[in-house]
Amino acid sequence: MKRALSGAVLIAVACCGPKGGTTNPHPELTVDQVIAQLAQKRNALTSFTGEATMDYWLSGQRAKGDVLVMGAVGKKVRFAALSPAGGSTLAEMACDGTSFVYVDYQNNCALTGPCDAQSVGVFFGIALEPDDFVHLALGTPPTLGGTPAGKLTWDGSKGAEKVELTSSEGTQRLSIDTKQDHWDVLDSELVGTDGKTRWSVANTDFKTVEGSGQQRVPGKTQFKSPAQNQDLLVEWSELKVNITPPANAFTLQAPTGLPQCGKKP
Repeated sequence: MKRALSGAVLIAVACCGPKGGTTNPHPELTVDQVIAQLAQKRNALTSFTGEATMDYWLSGQRAKGDVLVMGAVGKKVRFAALSPAGGSTLAEMACDGTSFVYVDYQNNCALTGPCDAQSVGVFFGIALEPDDFVHLALGTPPTLGGTPAGKLTWDGSKGAEKVELTSSEGTQRLSIDTKQDHWDVLDSELVGTDGKTRWSVANTDFKTVEGSGQQRVPGKTQFKSPAQNQDLLVEWSELKVNITPPANAFTLQAPTGLPQCGKKP
């Protein structure tokens, strides 16, 4: 009788696995296939417009409120922070692919410069290339360039494919929910060759939205930039993807006569 019970227990363990764990739906996956799948998803989502409640840094101060956001691949982003008191604009920034204009209406100042990682940092305090911001906001983070080496492991407790990539640029780690062919990037972290984290992102509440087709995008996102000791929390109340931006959508004119932000007039 004991032998029979022991055999039954062994069969149950072999069939069902650890309690609460999930089986890898794609055990045949390779690193190259994962990179290609992520690239395909990035290529399918190239622009967006929306409104979100954000917990972020503005003019050196912690702020929380509604922010209007628009972005398109090609170094094009635009942000407008709205006042919780009545919806007036506190600050806005536009990056047209070449240069950016930032206007701080609270402090009556403006900034201009090249469109790069620092232009996003001017508004949110987190240095991110504009295209990286677009991809991270859509849940399609960029991966290391070239042909990175890597390894895959399945985390049955979280039901996610764990990916680790390495190249001359550093190391990147991702957790991807591949169940039902969702390919939802739950989190990603980029670490430079100096061992310092460049940025990390965590996504939840994935769903399809207008224009996304079968592609799912996150409803909530948390960016972190340890180098700047900053973070950004985003909860989308409205989001549309693959939109055609209006003409001059990423062009902003600063009012004449404003001093440069950070300097005395």
